Amino acid sequence: MVNEHTVLKTGMGEKIACRVSSGNGPIILWLGGFRSDMDGTKAKAVETWATNHDRAFVRFDYFGHGLSSGKFEDGTITRWRDDAVLVLDELCTGDTIALGSSMGAWIALLLALKRPEKIKALALIAPAVDFTEKLMWKNFDNDTRRLIVERGVYHQPSDYDEPTPITHALIEDGRLHLLMGGPIAFAGPVRILQGLMDESVPWPHALELVARLQSQDVVFSLSKNGDHGLSTPGDLARLTATLDELCTIPGV
Repeated sequence: MVNEHTVLKTGMGEKIACRVSSGNGPIILWLGGFRSDMDGTKAKAVETWATNHDRAFVRFDYFGHGLSSGKFEDGTITRWRDDAVLVLDELCTGDTIALGSSMGAWIALLLALKRPEKIKALALIAPAVDFTEKLMWKNFDNDTRRLIVERGVYHQPSDYDEPTPITHALIEDGRLHLLMGGPIAFAGPVRILQGLMDESVPWPHALELVARLQSQDVVFSLSKNGDHGLSTPGDLARLTATLDELCTIPGV
């Protein structure tokens, strides 16, 4: 298996950093979370699994994330969706499983709707679909909402890093891509891994996604002790077992 670093250029001249591991199909495309990068625990664990099973694997950093160019606060769902489309079109040459974590699950669904001929299955971890509206805006108090609208940005405190800039542009752009208001037209296999102790994406939010998906092959797995990261050895074993299963389904 060959593991290569590569850089793609967007139409706006930005650089998207990628890593490509060659192997058999279907190709696994990693779609990371909000403010995450492609060197996170889950992405590396999947890469190790892919290497050991001779599976093709592609991971990348969105605009403003990790090794890619740009400022995080200038990013939007549209921009990050378009980064994923670029990577899919340029680096995924065959049938693809979109593997999305948190925000990446939303991007995975948008990618599947944009390129249904290429995305054959979805593996979604703590799916933060529509998070800008349902998990941010609706939970902000009036003062925070006013600050975002009037100043254009709110720096949300974080337990893990520097405050996260939540921009008015992010909120407004997110409204162009909301999916949870009706049926989601994806018919392929979907596997959802969720933690009961997840405080960022509550499990009822993830379960609602099951009802919205038109696919008849959807499996929702709820880990009683799982948090948002789902990165314990047991969590990672369930993730790679899920990928093993998806790779053997006819038509994927």
